[in-house]
Amino acid sequence: MKRALGTALKTSALKFPALLSIPALAIPALLFAGTMRAADAPVVVTSIKPIHSLVAAIMQGVGEPELIVDGAASPHTYNLKPSNARALQEAKVIFWTGPGLEAFLEKPLQALGSKANIAELDKAPGLVKLPFREGGAFEPHDDGDDHDHAGETGHDSDHEHDHEHGTFDTHLWLDPMNAKAMAAEIATTLVAADPANALTYQANAKALDDRLTALDKEIATTVAPVKDKPFVVFHDAYQYFEHRYGIRVAGSITVSPETIPGAERVSEIHRKVGELGATCVFAEPQFEPRLVNVVIEGTSARSGVLDPEAATLKAGPDLYFTLMRSIAESMKACLSSA
Repeated sequence: MKRALGTALKTSALKFPALLSIPALAIPALLFAGTMRAADAPVVVTSIKPIHSLVAAIMQGVGEPELIVDGAASPHTYNLKPSNARALQEAKVIFWTGPGLEAFLEKPLQALGSKANIAELDKAPGLVKLPFREGGAFEPHDDGDDHDHAGETGHDSDHEHDHEHGTFDTHLWLDPMNAKAMAAEIATTLVAADPANALTYQANAKALDDRLTALDKEIATTVAPVKDKPFVVFHDAYQYFEHRYGIRVAGSITVSPETIPGAERVSEIHRKVGELGATCVFAEPQFEPRLVNVVIEGTSARSGVLDPEAATLKAGPDLYFTLMRSIAESMKACLSSA
């Protein structure tokens, strides 16, 4: 055993000469210290990929947060797994957007997350919150009436459930300024839960804030040439992106992606696409693309894909930046060639 360790150390020293200056007895101690550092990291659980990305960026050098809604799953239709339940039970800190988007988590958090510090990021100070656009109405909606649009679009109790917890659109992360506000709340929560690593969290949060500032300017430049061209999206998830960058979304096929629109609604949108001269209709990777093909049939509109919840992206600290750039670039590509 000693001979094997000595051989390994000599081999490593040839590759890494700096090891020669470290006493042999100190090397196992250093390896043990590294193991202890990882073990000392708090167990942190996050709900969706965009939130996970912000938390992962702030936790770099300390540990890695766990993710509940992974892969191509959507929080709109997610069912909690046994492994998710175990993670919630073990967590010291849990980050989620809130019950408006992640209704599947509300009861499990009450039952399983009682030992954790639960941070509901839709309550972060400084967030810009935009109201729901009822019924997936096209914007601007200037007919001046106040009647209930739910009956027109086939939405019933499923849509009403979305409003039980508030009246604002929950896709908050699609504005980098909101990402800044959430990142600040994440850092504050981690520092309180794990003060031993406070300096790392604070330094990472500052670096993330600077990157978000640069990203905001980059996206504004990317979409500037096409921001006045109207387009239609699969579900009404992009209001914060629209508001931040002044782009022109003409409407959505559905408000909630778990509620499939009826034939009358699809026919109405098909007609509106032609009337408004919408240049693109965007699908989403998790949901039925056939509806988009029906909507653009017989019109001059093109189809594209937007991924607001990062279903096709690999989780990690850089995911948020990849997500926002991909939305901007997809819009520019489809609208420029239309």
